[in-house]
Amino acid sequence: MQQPTEVLAEAVERLFPGVREDLEALVRIPSISAEGPDTPAMRACLDAVEALFAAEGLTTSRLTIEGAPPALLAQRVAAPGLPTVLLYAHYDVQPAGLAADWTTSPFEPTARDGRLYGRGAADDKGGIAIHLGALRALGAAPGVGVKLLLEGEEEIGSPHMAALLDRYGDLLAADVIVIADSEHWAVGAPAITTTQRGLADCIVEVRTLADGVHSGQFGGAVPDALTALVHLLATLHDQRGVPAVAGLSSAPDPTVEVDEATLRRDAGIVDGVMLIGEGPLAARLWTHPAISVLAIDAPRIAEAINQLVPVARAKVSARLTPGEDPQRALDALVTHLRTHAPWGVQITVTPGSAAPAFALRQRGPIFETFVAGMAEAWGVAPREVGIGGTIPLVSMLADRFPAATVLVTGMSDPSSHIHGPDESHDLGELQRSMLAEAFALRALADADGQSPSR
Repeated sequence: MQQPTEVLAEAVERLFPGVREDLEALVRIPSISAEGPDTPAMRACLDAVEALFAAEGLTTSRLTIEGAPPALLAQRVAAPGLPTVLLYAHYDVQPAGLAADWTTSPFEPTARDGRLYGRGAADDKGGIAIHLGALRALGAAPGVGVKLLLEGEEEIGSPHMAALLDRYGDLLAADVIVIADSEHWAVGAPAITTTQRGLADCIVEVRTLADGVHSGQFGGAVPDALTALVHLLATLHDQRGVPAVAGLSSAPDPTVEVDEATLRRDAGIVDGVMLIGEGPLAARLWTHPAISVLAIDAPRIAEAINQLVPVARAKVSARLTPGEDPQRALDALVTHLRTHAPWGVQITVTPGSAAPAFALRQRGPIFETFVAGMAEAWGVAPREVGIGGTIPLVSMLADRFPAATVLVTGMSDPSSHIHGPDESHDLGELQRSMLAEAFALRALADADGQSPSR
């Protein structure tokens, strides 16, 4: 007679082609939140994910906040004595960037060498597929309670999430919170994320002239704004590439290390480029602050004329370490930019987002249940890792529900190129992620009718 584990594994394998088809259908919808909260694509994607989970017998409703795309809440009530699990993912995606940078169309899912390519195939429609596959495999039998939260503005920093929690927080209460929006250690090597960096960003504007003037007539005595901006941005790091903004803190070094050759390969670093920062690579990526210039507004080369540029702007982003106060860090970044301008140029700094970092707070039976589920699905125990990115909702939920166990699980691997061209999801990893979540949810339901968190 087959064991329950084998039955569940066979169910996931049998159902996987259908889940893949559903994921591909979602990838075809360009639900780019940066284009606005109420675009046809955003509405179509929300309709599609609602239909998928309603078909699995979950009761659905939409959580609305003015100015934000609706969030989807889909739920199934727990059997008596069993815990409730909140599963999170997001249905919005990043802009595709230049189509020429993609091997195939970003919104036409394409399989190559065991990977599914397309914007959102991993981040985070892959997370939606993981939850969908796990719930399909478990079926409608009584078990743990499920609350599925799918938001539509994670890729722009979840600016309305605090208001959503204030209005609907009681509806989201759970014993366990699973955020499927991180990454695994590598293909074939699962991971649970125990830390993530926070975020602070701003836009800095440099002005030197009321209007552009002839570069030959005035150049040499009058500074142009773009050169002044470059000098200002160069003060954000020292010669080693260590952030030079006073007051930013670091957290303790991780207990695992990142291989440099693997990092160079996964990031696509071109030959000859040196790594920046100091300390172990894992610390530079997960527990040390990082500063990046994300964009510059200035004339394009094709539009250049012989004039001194009067004004230029840049968006500056800082990733913050666990334990760092994001507002304090944002204030430090703004102060640095205002006080390091060269040549007396006019500086205007507009503060942007500020989101806290996260560090795992709850261990115990529930944590071990998910570790065991991953070990069963992959055949190896998961590593505990950090991520350098920011998921604002994680800390918000941890603060709102301090008794809940918050788990951040993978929906990609380091070679998935999320946010970049040719984003992809390893199909084997997708199936194993579905299986691991199904194993863990079933184990919670089998825990003698008692919530492991109680």
